[in-house]
Amino acid sequence: MGRHDPGAGQYCPVSRTLDVVGERWTLLIVRDLLVGTTRFNDLARGLPGLSRSLLTKRLRHLERAGVVTRTGQHYVLTPSGRALEQIVFGMAEWGARFTFGDPEPDELDAQLLVWWMHTRVDTSSLEGERHVLHVRFADDARRFWILVERGVPSVCMADPGYPVDLTISSDVASLYAVWLGHVPLPVALRAGRVTVQGPTTVTRRLDEVLQLSPVARFVAATA
Repeated sequence: MGRHDPGAGQYCPVSRTLDVVGERWTLLIVRDLLVGTTRFNDLARGLPGLSRSLLTKRLRHLERAGVVTRTGQHYVLTPSGRALEQIVFGMAEWGARFTFGDPEPDELDAQLLVWWMHTRVDTSSLEGERHVLHVRFADDARRFWILVERGVPSVCMADPGYPVDLTISSDVASLYAVWLGHVPLPVALRAGRVTVQGPTTVTRRLDEVLQLSPVARFVAATA
């Protein structure tokens, strides 16, 4: 680990851990690194409330602490960083059980939701090297496309100009509820809270193509 920068001034493992990851945003950065985000711009897009300057500061702090290493344009967790997985997802499990109630209006960000969703798209079971998922919200005028080319997904806010394989329509809160495991997708489909349009070969594999949030299993366990 890097140089100790004392915070609480207590000789205790908990205190030392908080010196490294206890600052605001730090564990959310680690969360996103754990699920595969490695580029600075992608980290910034997944944490829209975090300024780029503060993101730079937090990443440098994690580098000095030996939690993150930078290789070219990529930030990668070291073995000590990977060991934080049990802490981060332990917090997710605790939060799902004790603090995760109904969302506040300012927590329902359609663009962020689609950004999270695109990191969990797997089109390997579908034919072809390019696939397009169109996401439409009844209560947000913006339109989103998830473009997957040769297994690499990206988010477009303008029509990429390719045929759409699947269209998902919903209100923002309902799609959040499905994504986070509050409401099973079949239940949301039967209730009309979410609708999907596309070839049967795609729609019948929807749960394979669009995997849920990494924390959905904890939320679903409390339902």
